[in-house]
Amino acid sequence: MPIRREHRFFYPIDWPQLSRQIRFVRAKGACEQCGRPHGRIVLHLGDGRWWDAEAGRWRDGKGQSLKPQPAAAEISAAVRRTHVYLATAHRNHDTSVNGPGNLAAWCQRCHILHDAPEHRRRRHANRRKRRALGDLFEGAYGC
Repeated sequence: MPIRREHRFFYPIDWPQLSRQIRFVRAKGACEQCGRPHGRIVLHLGDGRWWDAEAGRWRDGKGQSLKPQPAAAEISAAVRRTHVYLATAHRNHDTSVNGPGNLAAWCQRCHILHDAPEHRRRRHANRRKRRALGDLFEGAYGC
C-alpha cells in the first residue's frame, strides 16, 4: 500500500528496501499471520477461510488447516476470489520503531484486522475534533 504524501516523513528513507526485506526475504512472500501467498489469486469464503492451492486444503484465518473441510454446497454459495498483496505493517502502530520485531509482513486482510482498533480510535478522535470546531465556530450541533 502506498504511503500518503503527508505521512512519508514518518518513514525512514530506506523504507522500500526494508519493506522488501521483511516481505520477501524474512516472510518468503507469504503473510506471516495467515500464510496467504503474495501476488496470487486466492479463493476464500469471506470469513477468513481460504483455499491453499499448494497444499490442496482449506485453511482458517490463522493459516491452520481446517479439520472438517467445508461442504461443496457451502463453497459454491460463498466462494470469492481475492488478489493477495503483502504489506509491511508496524505491530505497535508507531512508524518510528522500525526494528524487525515491530515489523510484520501481512496480507491486506490481516493488516486491516490488526489496524481496525486504531482506525476506530482515530475515527472517534476526528469526529470529536470536527464537533469541537463546529461548536467553536458555528454554535452547538443539533444532534
